[in-house]
Amino acid sequence: TIGGGAGAGPGWDGASGVQCHMTNTRITDPEILERRYPVLLRRFAIRRGSGGAGAFKGGDGIVRELEFLRPITVSVLTERRVFAPRGAADGGDGATGQNILTTAAGRVVNLGGKNTITVGAGDVLTILTPGGGGFGKPIPGVSNLAGDLALAAAAG
Repeated sequence: TIGGGAGAGPGWDGASGVQCHMTNTRITDPEILERRYPVLLRRFAIRRGSGGAGAFKGGDGIVRELEFLRPITVSVLTERRVFAPRGAADGGDGATGQNILTTAAGRVVNLGGKNTITVGAGDVLTILTPGGGGFGKPIPGVSNLAGDLALAAAAG
């Protein structure tokens, strides 16, 4: 499992880059992944801007980019590639996820949410996980209400 953005709620922003509602799973460390499989982890980062807008912002998803070092069969089993994670109480939807294969020859293929394919050496799979939905109607001029409230509480 890779993780994604968690939804926001009344009084909190959603967390970014986390396992949402998963139990007994965890992501494989990059060093273990590269040692056990013929892949190179080219990128592993927060997918900035993928969380839904709102008075409380949805968490951002993850970008994970794998380059294959030899031909192998790869399967993806993912969700929220068609229907966005919904916002609540007038909050904005999070971004949908995508699974994009870029072949060594430069061809770009959207794999959809569930697929099994044979890839070649030099092909790159980019997995963009969904962001979480926002909560509450966005407030003009306020980009991070949860952060602003925390600063106000700390000040006094």
